[in-house]
Amino acid sequence: MPMASLSRWTMSYFAAALASLLAAELLMLAGIGYPGAGLAEPATLIVVHVTAIGWLSLAMAGALLQFVPVLVSRPLALPQLALPALLTIIAGLALLCAGFAALAGWTDWPFALMPLAGLGLLFGFLLLGFMLVATLLSARPVTLFAGFVLTGLACLAVTALSGAAFASILSGHGEWLGSVALLPDGLPFHALLGFGGWLGLIAFGVSYRLLVMFMMAPELPAGRVRLVLVFGGLGLGLAVAGLLAPAAGIGIGTGFTILPLGALAAASAFYGRDILTLYRSRRRKALEINMLASIPAFAALGIGLPLLPIVVAAGAWDSGIAALTFLLAFGWLGGLTLAQLVKIVSFMTWLETYASRLGRGPAPRVGDLVAMPRTGWWFALYYAGVAIGAAALTAGLADGFRLAMLPCLIGTAGIACELARVRHLSEIKAEHRPPVHERPRLLLARADERRMPHADNRTAATPGA
Repeated sequence: MPMASLSRWTMSYFAAALASLLAAELLMLAGIGYPGAGLAEPATLIVVHVTAIGWLSLAMAGALLQFVPVLVSRPLALPQLALPALLTIIAGLALLCAGFAALAGWTDWPFALMPLAGLGLLFGFLLLGFMLVATLLSARPVTLFAGFVLTGLACLAVTALSGAAFASILSGHGEWLGSVALLPDGLPFHALLGFGGWLGLIAFGVSYRLLVMFMMAPELPAGRVRLVLVFGGLGLGLAVAGLLAPAAGIGIGTGFTILPLGALAAASAFYGRDILTLYRSRRRKALEINMLASIPAFAALGIGLPLLPIVVAAGAWDSGIAALTFLLAFGWLGGLTLAQLVKIVSFMTWLETYASRLGRGPAPRVGDLVAMPRTGWWFALYYAGVAIGAAALTAGLADGFRLAMLPCLIGTAGIACELARVRHLSEIKAEHRPPVHERPRLLLARADERRMPHADNRTAATPGA
């Protein structure tokens, strides 16, 4: 059986991501950002970037550091860059939020923090991208899954570069851009490349592989999956064109945004068809918590993305756009990420603790590490808050949206506590736990880098049976 090391810093990425999600929910509960402020105002941008960079991007990065090497059967290239990348991204995000706070008039910090933040985030994401691209290209031929990740990483590069340019403009140090007018017309395309490309397209590709592995479902024909990549790539290519058009002196109307959104909606339709096929053809009939908790996330995608281009085409309806964006960010990407974190953390903890003990005594199943049905109730609270929040935004009820963040916050805190309990083996009987010095650490894999089977071998999924 081919073997690979557990990612040493993945748990640290997940911890930082969950802390950012809790911070974003606290900010919204306190009334900071939309709808108490405009969509493009600094207060809203703080919440957006804490969510997009701190929560979703760090969670995605941690998952990729673990699963890219596993799924291409190659070791992670330059794993020593994982910690510097994490620290640089966190520092860049902190500087960015400080810069937005200065723009909002909350502090008298210098606006020069903005370009420093842009450079920090760009450097951190470049370190991350270098590790992942080098790992993906070390396996030939490049697989379809690698195509999803490489396309998403290209979108991340463009997003980080455009974000650095935006930060320079907002700080008053954007003279190097000359007459190129990136703001405000480039902002929707910047967001599209970040949420739709770096986060969305990679979520498509990763979930294909995770669902096949965790549900023991048969692989889908490559031609079907490739349709998702083709339409997604088309939409993201149009988004890049919209972002770069000002540099070429080409004026585009606001209606151009509908084209990339429409292509991404088509990609999501093909993706939804495939996910339904995987659920129906799975060999593991009893769904585990990560699969059950993913169903509302897929429903949020099915509602949000097809409606978004329609709402944009209908004209200036900020509340509708904000509601659908919130539904996609917190319902689909956020819900799917939380659901899969439960499985990823328990799976990695089981491998770190019990994989080497197989055949030498009793070993629990992966599912035994998770407290059920308590974990399911935390997810119910989280999704209830998302649904109420989206409805409140649609109706323009600012107080209703704030109150909806309370169940979201409680649900998220509960899930985070359950993940910590998984790392502490709290649900395992004392006689089945290893000695204290051999138990998993909360924020990183053990220094001896326990070995694990590659996910492309079907026996890797059997511990969760």
